[in-house]
Amino acid sequence: MRVVDVIAGILKREGAEHLNCYPTTVQIEAAAAIGIRPIVCRQERVGVGIADGFARVTNGAAPSVFTMQYGPGAENAFPGISTAYSDSTPMLLLPLGHARGRDRVFPMFSSVDSYASVTKSAEQINVPERVVDAMRRAFHALRNGRPGPVLVELPEDIAGMEVADDMLSGYTPVKRTRAQADPQDVESAAEALLAADRPVILAGAGVLYAEATEELKELAELLQIPVLTTMEGKSAISERNHPLALGVGSSVMSGPAYHFLKDADLVFAVGTSLTDHGLATRVPGGKTIVHATNDPVDINKNYAADHALLGDAKLVLRQFIDCCAERVKSVDRGEGVQAQVAGARKAWLDEWAPKLASDEKPINPYRVIRELMQNVPPAEAIVTHDSGNPRYEVLPMYLCDTPRSYLGWGKSHQLGTGLGLAMGAKLAAPDKFCVNFMGDAAFGMTGLDFETAVRENLPICTVMLKNSTMAVETKHMALSHEKYGTRDVGGEYADIARALGGWAKRVEEPGEVGPAFLEARRVTEEGTPALLEFITSEEMGYSHARPFG
Repeated sequence: MRVVDVIAGILKREGAEHLNCYPTTVQIEAAAAIGIRPIVCRQERVGVGIADGFARVTNGAAPSVFTMQYGPGAENAFPGISTAYSDSTPMLLLPLGHARGRDRVFPMFSSVDSYASVTKSAEQINVPERVVDAMRRAFHALRNGRPGPVLVELPEDIAGMEVADDMLSGYTPVKRTRAQADPQDVESAAEALLAADRPVILAGAGVLYAEATEELKELAELLQIPVLTTMEGKSAISERNHPLALGVGSSVMSGPAYHFLKDADLVFAVGTSLTDHGLATRVPGGKTIVHATNDPVDINKNYAADHALLGDAKLVLRQFIDCCAERVKSVDRGEGVQAQVAGARKAWLDEWAPKLASDEKPINPYRVIRELMQNVPPAEAIVTHDSGNPRYEVLPMYLCDTPRSYLGWGKSHQLGTGLGLAMGAKLAAPDKFCVNFMGDAAFGMTGLDFETAVRENLPICTVMLKNSTMAVETKHMALSHEKYGTRDVGGEYADIARALGGWAKRVEEPGEVGPAFLEARRVTEEGTPALLEFITSEEMGYSHARPFG
């Protein structure tokens, strides 16, 4: 048995059914030999995106793996891995490494050294005997604590070395371990929560990974506390149907999220790092902060926590429910909060109704978002955005439903990421209508990987919001555009999609948007990837322009 065969065997025992990859690496053949299906992308960063989307939709329950060759392959994967790291996505990276003696010597690219800043852990198998322990450590890191990419580099010469045939015999799959918060900390924080006049809950991606959406709803309903989510936490509560859902908070925010967060006297942040970055939910000053996270690095990082709790989001929320249930009769917020949320939601949607129902030509992109929601039930879809205007437009306005029916991302702004995420989502949930919104610039980055969706039988729907410009750069490139047309981009994307083997439709009339979505859904259900090219206006994405400072 070779070292590479041991790795494949461990992947199989851990439950891997797919290996996202780009040649050349011996790991592909070794995995295929034991029934692990290779998913071959056209470029590495998209393959990483497929693994990323799969990991998000499955909440890391099934191994999500990407492997690539040493040198250029490992180098080209960096943007995708940096995005996964910034969004804390649990995925295993298995780059081939240069043979020992040539590795870590200029100009050879070392994955272990280079990826140390954007992975949860990075390790090289430098002797054959380390393979089992290295893989066990990798899967432990994937399944425990704060999620994130984990890297194990396999040097080319080590990969083919022979090891004992029984090396795999003692390997058992790594189990997940979870911890509650200190009960005294919970009791103190619960008392503050109960005493607050206008509390809000800020739910992050940790709620989704912990599969704690039911606990989140139970606590919110018990105490009648409205809930907003972070960008990555979007879908932790139904924005369409739950009477306490405020929508998303980010550098773009739903109206209810903005107003309730602004007026809150206490913020209970759960499953979020509360990192202050360009697209984060910024918490205004003067509020009591209760912060529950599974990573001690998060606590007091950017905000001083009045009550800090370290533990798994599902278990911590259950602790709060149990602690508050005995005292809930003394809390008098009642259904009045739900009425306030409903009123704020109606006022916000009424304000945006002219754009959402616009008959203007070129098509207003907000009309496209509304038509998708009206023609495809959000519970039957998984939607993601790309960077720039698609993110700013879709993130607040698309009202998602069930957990993981929306994949929000973007701390690291890698244009084109949404295409791979959608394919990974389809791989994880074949019965869902998986949609990625792209702009012209994003398609230029990764659009040819639409052919990967065709070849690998991943029938997603790509929505091209074609305005032939980089609208998000309007303010930043005003003079250069006036003199040299620097924001202009172009292409006939429907024609490209057809040439790559997919189905495509170009839509210019607002009244044809809804029927186009129905047709695209039918086509994808028949097994063909679809691309809808909507000719849209240069509408700028909706933003409160870095709310609260």
